[in-house]
Amino acid sequence: MQLQDLLWAFIAIGIALLSGKALRNLLPFLKSLYLPSSVLGGFLALLVGPQALGTLTNRFTGQACSLVPDNIMQVWRGLPGLLINIVFAALLLGNPIPGIKEIWRKAGPQVAFGQTLAWGQYVVGITLGILVLAPMLGLPAATGALIEIGFEGGHGTAAGMAATFRELDFPEGADLALALATVGLVTGIAGGSILINWAIRRKHIAPPKDLASTPLLDADDVDEQHELAWIKTQEQQPTDPLSIHLAVVAVAVGIGWLLQTALRQIEVHTWARNGGTEIFRYVPLFPLAMIGGLIVQIIMDRTGWNKHINRRMMNRISGAALDFTIVAALGSLSTRAVSMHWQAFLLLAITGIVWNVFALLVIAPRIIPEHWFQRGVCDFGQSTGVTVTGLLLLRMADPTNESGTLESFGYKQLLFEPIVGGGLFTAASVPLLMRFGNIPILILTGTLCLFWIILGRALYRRYHE
Repeated sequence: MQLQDLLWAFIAIGIALLSGKALRNLLPFLKSLYLPSSVLGGFLALLVGPQALGTLTNRFTGQACSLVPDNIMQVWRGLPGLLINIVFAALLLGNPIPGIKEIWRKAGPQVAFGQTLAWGQYVVGITLGILVLAPMLGLPAATGALIEIGFEGGHGTAAGMAATFRELDFPEGADLALALATVGLVTGIAGGSILINWAIRRKHIAPPKDLASTPLLDADDVDEQHELAWIKTQEQQPTDPLSIHLAVVAVAVGIGWLLQTALRQIEVHTWARNGGTEIFRYVPLFPLAMIGGLIVQIIMDRTGWNKHINRRMMNRISGAALDFTIVAALGSLSTRAVSMHWQAFLLLAITGIVWNVFALLVIAPRIIPEHWFQRGVCDFGQSTGVTVTGLLLLRMADPTNESGTLESFGYKQLLFEPIVGGGLFTAASVPLLMRFGNIPILILTGTLCLFWIILGRALYRRYHE
């Protein structure tokens, strides 16, 4: 691969993104589905690439014709694994890290429900693998993790784990996870809208006010005067603020790489020295880059450097990297892998959706003591699509944030993201399943899911005493 290929690959992603934005403006129903331009652009790139247009022209003319050259496609296949590190490194940067007690006081039930949703996706996925996917379809144990990787983790996590799937001789796993992430994104918004209307009819929530008159909720909203003061301060600096923020993200990724290297060396020289189980060898960098971001933020909080870092700027960096990741991942998606395993894909998608709906309607009211639907539907949106999906559904159900869900959801993320939804266990789940098989990991995830349900019930009863 030539260095110039990287430039052409980024240009192609830019064209795909702009095309997705134009398509979104031309077709109003796409706006109503809240499909991001990156997802639309990624599918457009897939359609004009070798997987769709190339296959079609080869069938009719005997010669494959693709608008995406092989050198660009080669870059796209490797790009998500790099860019996803930037996405995760910036997740926890820019906001002061509160103490564990403060987080738990404000968001204990929300944490319990979010963790229940995530671990439950492993339970139903692995159970499906034991009963159907392995004995009837001959798929490996790692298939049981695809619901959590695709639904809870989303496009970025699925793309970032492509190298892990390849190394474990299950490359089609990444393509199935990406396809599941797309299904989750669409059904999360559509299904969430249906559930909100159901909740209004059943009087679980009040009919929302006119959304047009309500500003879009942002989990990272800050005081406007503080924002203006920060901008004024940065204008007086000789270095562009974006450069400083990118440098901080780079340091966070670097710390993550050091952690990854240290963990792999410890593994090689201890339990894996004589042919033992290797786990960290297959764990990608991005969850450790997120831990690196947490370490950097704690250091900045202690040293007073946090005043130089702006959360909204970090959001822009993370968002741009995620958009490019999604376009590259979807544009290089293997449709052959999905078509080969369409039965497994449908079963996983249906099982994941049913579990999420069950958790919202049955478990949430028994764990969350106040405003169970508003708080539950926010986690439902995140665990089916992405965080933005959850915030969008929250805005539909509670546009003025009267339930206080926005704050508890934000605090919950600090105890959620480092573990599941793209965290350490998400990254380790595939090698763990491949090494130990379905039964031990089902026992582990089932125990954790049950633990969070019991803890949530205890918090619920304490609140009503």
